This record gives sequence, structure tokens and C-alpha cells, in this order.
Amino acid sequence: MRFELFISRRYFKSRPRRTILSLITILSMAGVTIGVTALIVVIGVMSGFETDLKSRIMGIEPHLVIDRHHQPIADADRIVAQARRTAGVRGAWPVQELQVMLRSEARMAGAMLKGVEPSAAGAGLDLPPLHTLAAASSHRPPSPAPLIMGRDLARAMGLIRGDTLYVISPRGNLAPTGFIPYMKQFQVIDFFHTGMYEYDGGLVFTRLEDAQALSRDRTTINAVEVRVDRVFQSAGIGEQIVAALGEGFRARDWMQLNQNLFAALKLEKAAMFITLTLITLVATFSITSSLVMLVMEKIKDIAILKAIGATNTAIRRIFVAQGLFIGLIGTGSGVVLGTGLCYLQKTRELIRLPGDVYYITALPVNLSAMDVAVVALSAMVICFLATLYPARQAARFNPLEAIRYG
Repeated sequence: MRFELFISRRYFKSRPRRTILSLITILSMAGVTIGVTALIVVIGVMSGFETDLKSRIMGIEPHLVIDRHHQPIADADRIVAQARRTAGVRGAWPVQELQVMLRSEARMAGAMLKGVEPSAAGAGLDLPPLHTLAAASSHRPPSPAPLIMGRDLARAMGLIRGDTLYVISPRGNLAPTGFIPYMKQFQVIDFFHTGMYEYDGGLVFTRLEDAQALSRDRTTINAVEVRVDRVFQSAGIGEQIVAALGEGFRARDWMQLNQNLFAALKLEKAAMFITLTLITLVATFSITSSLVMLVMEKIKDIAILKAIGATNTAIRRIFVAQGLFIGLIGTGSGVVLGTGLCYLQKTRELIRLPGDVYYITALPVNLSAMDVAVVALSAMVICFLATLYPARQAARFNPLEAIRYG
């Protein structure tokens, strides 16, 4: 063992003559422990929310959207066939989107209507009611057309399964008396629930041909949606599809489609990390204080060490190691406590949430080894910086002055 570490360990194990110094050391360790624990728990919970949110979005939205810039697509079959031939693609289907008004017997509401091929979309999206729509489409009379809608939207309109409603399209006809909107009767056959009000409160699905009828154009679509095997390779797969289709097409992956949401989550996570790091920073002030008091207590020892040949660098390393011992114990305790709390929350669901308020029943936790390593490394760097000033002051002591006045 190096000489500096040996001396530092002896100082750390020895009982200081001043009780206040021992108390400050304990408080320093406790402060670092609390800061690291809070950081790990908060980062784990926020990562859990982000992962859960991504999984819910991926269940109802495609990984890729292929479309033209502000133009309808006339050759949908060619695009779908090209997408399905591309390596890594699990499924592709045409889609027609339209902003509509829904009118039941007593209420009206606005919604986004998506017309899809139920069998193809049902295989690509994690939305079981699409299979109900596919089954109804295979043996259903032409009127009224089948429709599935979000549970919150149905509750707001007072609809149950089997009810009929009118879907009003903004693409109507001009008459001498004014504009006459086009409307079509639909029957609600099922509901879906994602836990996200953006979808549950404003989205409906129907067959592609019914959506095209509402848009008054049965030959074009808005886009082709694509599902891939590996979501983080969707951007590259989209580029391959667009390159094969030629100019005029664009591909947007799921990160681009939800760019604002994920950017906000990333910013919030970074802000919480910086804010909670301040707890650890405050704890390092105690480390600095304890080291300053230790230096004052060990003036004679420093003088003797210098007299027998210890260099300024060696003295500096002794007190840096002393502070790192405090930081290491506090960081290690915080890592154990933080990961333990995350594990208990993930397995036992200690903190539960009211189901009528939130879309989840317990705090989600998703803690990665990289997050824990970043938190622990950040805490140790802060603790190391806190040792530099007292260690520098200890190294500057003149041994003759220390012996004369000590």
C-alpha cells in the first residue's frame, strides 16, 4: 500500500479529538448518500415513465410514415409493396386521415379519423380492437360502416357498443343555399384504451374505403404506415424505402413524429439531474469543512511528515484520499440504497397511484447500469473537487512554523 493511502487510512480510522469533526464527517457521508439515492430514484422513475410512454405510443402509432409533401398518394399499392420488400419491415398498410365531426343523438365532438386496412394494421399495431374491425369488415353489410373509437371519446359522447352516429366530413358540396357537408352513418363496434388522452379522447378507426368515401376521393390516400423489427433502425429503413421510390417522397420515423414530446422528456430528465446534483454539491461543503478541521488538527503531524521527507504532493494526496474515502462510502451507500428502493418499487409496487387519475397504477421504474454509473461518477467527481482546497492548504504549511506554534 502506498505511503499516502496508509496515512490517510490511519487518519480515517482514528477517533478525532474533537467531537464536532466526527459529527461533520458523518453528516458529510449522510449528505452524499441522500443525494446519490435521490438522484438514482428520480432518474429511475423518469426513465420508467419515458419507457412506458414510448411503449404506449408504439402500440398505436407506426414506426415509419411514408408520404408526399402536402400531396395525396395515388400509387398506394406500389409503395406498400416496396415497403414490404425492404429488409427489416414487419408490415405496411395504407392510411387515410381526416379531421371530422362526430354527432350522436345528443352530442357532438371533433376527432381524427384514420382509415386503414384492418387486417394489415391489426398485425402491425398493438391495438386489439383492430382485429374486431377486421372481423366485422369480412362479413358486414355495407351500411352502417363499422368504427372503433377511444374509450374517453365514447364516454364523452355517451356511446356504447352497437350505437350509431354520424361522421361529418369537411369535404362536402357547394349548393345555392351554401356549403353542404358530407356525412356518413357508422356503428360503434368496439373501443380502445391506451391510457393517453391524446388518443383515447380524439381518435377513431374505420375501414380505408369508408374513410376515402368521407374524403370524397376513392383513388388516393394520405400516407403509408410501416412497422419495422427494430425501432431504432427505422430511420435507416425509411431512407431505403424513399430511395427506392424516387423523388417526391419522404419518410418520418417515430422519433420525428413525436419529437416535441421526447425532447421535453429529455430536457426534464436533464433538469432534474442538475437540480438533484445540488444536494450532493451541498454535502461536499461538509467534506471541505471536515477536511479543513482535520488539517488544523494534524498540523504537528504534517510538520513531522515534512521533516522526515514527505513532499507537498504526498501531503496533498493524503488529504485528497481522506476526502475520497468519505465520498466513496457515501456514494456506495447511496448506490445500494437507491438501487434497492428502485428494485422494491419495481417488484413490490410500494408507491401506488390512483387509477382514476393516472393511466398507471404504480410508479414505473426503469434503472439502467449506465444511469447508476453516471450518478456515481458525478458524485465522486464532486467529492474530489471538494478535497482540493483543504489538501492544497495542508501542503503549503511550513513545518518550522507548525512546530514553533503548534
